[in-house]
Amino acid sequence: MQVDLGIWSKLTQVVILLVVVAVLLLIGRTYLPLIQENERMRTDILLKDEQIQKQEEISRQLHAEIEALRHDPKTVERLVREKLGYAKTNETIIHFEAGAASPARR
Repeated sequence: MQVDLGIWSKLTQVVILLVVVAVLLLIGRTYLPLIQENERMRTDILLKDEQIQKQEEISRQLHAEIEALRHDPKTVERLVREKLGYAKTNETIIHFEAGAASPARR
C-alpha cells in the first residue's frame, strides 16, 4: 500500500538536491585555490625548465670554447691577435676607432 505524501516528497527531493549542490559548491570553493596554485606552479616549472635549457646551451658553448683553447692552436692565435693586438713579424696592425657622428650629406 502506497501513501501519497503530496508535496512533502517533492520538497524532500528538492532539499536533497540543494544539499548535493551545496556540498559540490563547498568542495569546489575549497579546492579552487589549490587548483590555481597548482597551475601557477606548473607555469613556474615551465619557465624554470626553459631557463635550465638556456643555461645548458651556454654551458655547452663555453665547454666547446674551453676545449678549443686547450687543443686548437689556431683558436689561441686568433684570440691573442684579437684581444691583445699581437701580430706576426712583418705584419702591420690597423685599428679603426669609431669617430663622432658626421652630418649626413645631401
